[in-house]
Amino acid sequence: MGNTTLDLAGLASMDTADAARLLKGVRDATLSGRRPRWDPRADISASWERMLRCGVDPDRDRRAGLLPLEEIERRRLASPLRDVLPVLREGLVATAEAAQHIMVVADAEGRLLWREGSAAVLRKGDAHGFVLGADWTESVVGTNGVGTALVSRRPVQVHSAEHFVSTHHTWTCAGAPITDPRDGRLLGVVDVSGPLSSMHPGTLSLVTSVARLAEAELRVRHLAALDRLRTVAAPLLARLPGRALAVDAEGWPAAVTGMPPPDGRLPLPKTVRTGRLWLPGLGPCAAEPLPGGWLLRVAESPGAGRVVLDLRRPHAPKVTVSGGSGEWAHELTPRHADILRALAVHREGHSAAELAREVFGDPARTVTVRAEVSRLRRRLSPILAHRPYRFADHLEVVLLCP
Repeated sequence: MGNTTLDLAGLASMDTADAARLLKGVRDATLSGRRPRWDPRADISASWERMLRCGVDPDRDRRAGLLPLEEIERRRLASPLRDVLPVLREGLVATAEAAQHIMVVADAEGRLLWREGSAAVLRKGDAHGFVLGADWTESVVGTNGVGTALVSRRPVQVHSAEHFVSTHHTWTCAGAPITDPRDGRLLGVVDVSGPLSSMHPGTLSLVTSVARLAEAELRVRHLAALDRLRTVAAPLLARLPGRALAVDAEGWPAAVTGMPPPDGRLPLPKTVRTGRLWLPGLGPCAAEPLPGGWLLRVAESPGAGRVVLDLRRPHAPKVTVSGGSGEWAHELTPRHADILRALAVHREGHSAAELAREVFGDPARTVTVRAEVSRLRRRLSPILAHRPYRFADHLEVVLLCP
C-alpha cells in the first residue's frame, strides 16, 4: 500500500511546530534514501529530485551576488511586470501585511525586482537573503516559491521543511508564474512569503488568482495599444496601393491592406530604423515610424537575388538570402534542409509526390510534404514558389554540401 501524500489543508490544520516536525521528518527520510511515512507533494518531490541531481547542499545557505541598483532599475524599466504592479499591489499587499507576509516580484531569471509588505517581515526576509536584486532560482537557494514556480511554470506553495535548504525552514511562501498572454513567454513570478505562523492554505489560491488578473491586464493593455495604432494606421493604409501593414514595436499586427493578416507576430530586427529591411515571410519592406509602431510597405518587385543553402554542418544547416535590401539568414531543421536541398538540385521544381519520394522515399507521403513546405513558406515565402514546389525563378541558388 502506498503512502499518503501531504496536503496544504492538512498541514494548516496542525499546530505549526507539529507540521514543521512532520515535514522535517519527511525531508530527512527522503534525503537519506529512506521511504518517508508521508509522501511529499508532487511539486516538492520533483524539486527535491532536481536539487539532488544538481548537487545543491541541503544544509548550506548559499547566496549569489546581488544585482547593483542600476541593473535593478534597468530590469524594472524593461519588465512588462512594471505595468501590472498596481494589480499585484491591490490584490496582495494589504492582505500580505495583515497576515504578516510580504509580496515579492521576480523576473524570469529569478531576480527579485520589487518587494512590499510588513516592515517586520521585510526585516526577517533580509536575514534569508530575500532582498532586492537577489537570485532566488532553485540552483542557488533550493526549493522555494520563486525558483520552483519558474521551473515548473505552475503555482506552488513551499512550507517549512519543504524548502530543500534547511536555513529556510522557518519560512513559508507561495508563488505563481506570470506569462505573456500573447505568446506564453515567462515574464516572472509573484510570491507571498512570511514566517511559519502566517501559513494559510488559501494563500496559494489568492496568489494564483492575482497572477491571472495581472495576465488579463497585460492582455487588455496590449489590445488597447493595438486599437490606438489601428486608429492611426487605418486612414494611411486605405490610401496605399499594394501590400502594407501596421505593427507595434514588437511586431504584433494591428492592421493590414492588400494581404491576409500575418499568422502571429512578425520577427522584427532588434533595432528597426526608417528605410529598407528584410522580413521573413514578406521579403523586402520599407519601414516608416508610426505612434506606437511601424508602417511596413511590402516591395512588390523581387528583392532577393541570391540564396545560399549551407549544409556543411549537418547539425546546423541554414539558408542565407541576399539582395538589394541586404542579407538575412534562417536556421533550418534537418527535414527542411532536405526539402530545400531537393529543390536546389531540381530547379525546375517538384510536385508533392515527387518531393515525398525524394525526401522520404515514399511518394504517398504528400500530406507530410505539404505540411512541411507550408511551414517553410511561412518564413521563406519570397524565395519559394509552388505548383510545382521550387525556388523562385529570379534567384541564383548556391548549394554548399559537406
